[in-house]
Amino acid sequence: MSFRITYSVLDADMSELHARFDEALDTVRGSLGAALPSWIAGEAFRSGDLLESRNPAKPDELLATFHRTPVSELDRVVRVAREAQRAWGATPWQERVRILRAAADLISARSLELSARMTLEVGKSRLESLGDVEESADLLRYYASQLEQAEGFSRPMARLSPNEDTRSVLRPYGVFAVISPFNFPLALAAGMSGGALLGGNTVILKPSEDAPWCAEGLHQALTDAGLPPGVFQVVHGEGESLGAALVRHPGVDGVSFTGSKAVGMDIHRELSTGRVRPCFLELGGKNPAIVCRDADLEAAIEGCFRSAFGLSGQKCSALSRIYVHESLLNDFTEGLASKARSAAVGDPSLASVFTGPVINAAAVRRFERAVDEARRDGAIVTGGERLRLDGALAQGHFVAPTVVALSHGHRLMRDELFLPFVGVTGFRTLDEALRMANDCEYGLTAGVFSRDAADVERFMAEAEAGVLYANRRTGATTGAWPGVQSFCGWKGSGASGKGGCGPYYVAQFMREQAQTRMG
Repeated sequence: MSFRITYSVLDADMSELHARFDEALDTVRGSLGAALPSWIAGEAFRSGDLLESRNPAKPDELLATFHRTPVSELDRVVRVAREAQRAWGATPWQERVRILRAAADLISARSLELSARMTLEVGKSRLESLGDVEESADLLRYYASQLEQAEGFSRPMARLSPNEDTRSVLRPYGVFAVISPFNFPLALAAGMSGGALLGGNTVILKPSEDAPWCAEGLHQALTDAGLPPGVFQVVHGEGESLGAALVRHPGVDGVSFTGSKAVGMDIHRELSTGRVRPCFLELGGKNPAIVCRDADLEAAIEGCFRSAFGLSGQKCSALSRIYVHESLLNDFTEGLASKARSAAVGDPSLASVFTGPVINAAAVRRFERAVDEARRDGAIVTGGERLRLDGALAQGHFVAPTVVALSHGHRLMRDELFLPFVGVTGFRTLDEALRMANDCEYGLTAGVFSRDAADVERFMAEAEAGVLYANRRTGATTGAWPGVQSFCGWKGSGASGKGGCGPYYVAQFMREQAQTRMG
C-alpha cells in the first residue's frame, strides 16, 4: 500500500487492504470462544469467574471470555507493581525507549488481526479499527521520542557557586492505574500506559468490560517486546467494582482515566484525599461545529457527517451540535440528513459498511429516550429509529444515524449522549454562534467552516476547547493524530491541561526533583 491508515483517509485504493482484512477476519473467527486470563506478575491468572465479550452486531456471538480479577487480589497486584517499579524506574531511559518502540513495531506488524478483533468486539468499521491500531503504535513511538529528545528529562540548572552542580530531574511517581474505555480500546490503553511506562512507572491496566479482548493484544506486544514481568499487568472486571477498588487502593500513586465526566470527577475527589496524587482525566465532550455564511457547503456537510456518525457517534470528540448560518440552514440540514439516510448501517466487518452498532443494549435505550425528547421538543429531521436488521444481525444494537432540529438551550444540546445523534440550529451572527458554541460545560473539540480568514482566526482565538479545526472535510471535530494534533480537554472535558497526542504528555507521569552536588 502506498498510504498510511489514519482517521483522515478519504481517497485511496483499498482493494488490497480489504482482501488482507478478510483473511485476518477468517483467522480471528477461527479462535472465537477462548477463555483468556488476567495477567498478574507476568503470569496468567485464572479465577474461574468469567467476563464475556460479545459482538455488539451479533450479541449471540461469544467472542471470548476473560477471568475476572477479584478485588481481594488487588493487594497482590499492587505489591507486584511496586516491587517491579524499583528495577523498571532504575532502567536507563534508552532501554525503556527501545522496548516501547519494539512494542509499537509489533502492534504495526499485527495490525490486521488486532483490527479484525476490534471490529468484532467494538463494532468499529474496518478503517476506524485500522486507524485505532496504527494510532496505538504511533502513540508509543511519539512518546518514546519525547523521552529521547529530552535526554531522559534531566537538564542542568544555574549555579550559585563554582563548585556546585545542580540538575532538574524528572522521576517516576511509582504505580499507575490506567482505566481505559471501550471506544478506542487499543489506542487509549496504549497511549495512557505508554506515557506512564516511559516515565519509569509500572502500570495496572483495567480495560473496559465492554472491550477486554483488545487489551490482550497490547499485553502480548509489550511482553514480546521484552517488558519485564510485573511492569504491566492487566486486570479484568467491571468499573463499578474492580475499577473503583483500584482507584481507592492506597498503593496506587496515580490514575489515568478516559471516560465519563461523572466517573472522572469521582476519581479526582478520591485522589485528592489524604495526599494529592496525579490524576489525568479525559472526560468527553459536547462538541460544536459552526457553519458560516460563506462556508463550502459540500465540505461542511461531509465533515459534519463523518464527525457525527463515525463509530456511531461513540467518540468523546464526536460532533453533536451544529450551528449553521440561517441563510444556509435549510440546505445544510437537508444535505446532512440525505447523507445520513444514505449511510450504510450494518455489520462493520463488511467493507461496504460505514456505521456499525452502538456498544450495548443500554446505549440503545439511551438513544430511544433521546429520540422521544427530541420528537417532543423539536423535530426529527431524519433517523430516530432502532434498526432491526435481518438474519444474524436481528438482535444487533443498531440505531439509525439521527439528525434533529433543537434549540441551543435544550438538554440534548448540552448533555453528552455518545450516540449517532446530532442537533442542528441556526444563528445570525458569528458573535451569536461563538456564544452558543462556548456555552457548555465541556470543551474538548470544536470546528468551523468558513472561507473568511478573519472569521477562522477569530474562532481559533475565542473557541473554548482544546482541539480546534477549520474547514476539515475529513472530520469537523474528529481525527486527532499523535504528534499532529494535541488532544487536550478544557473545562469539564479534562483535568491536566496537557493532553494526549501532544508534546508535553510523558512529562506529566513524572515528578520533578532538584539534585545538587557540591564538588
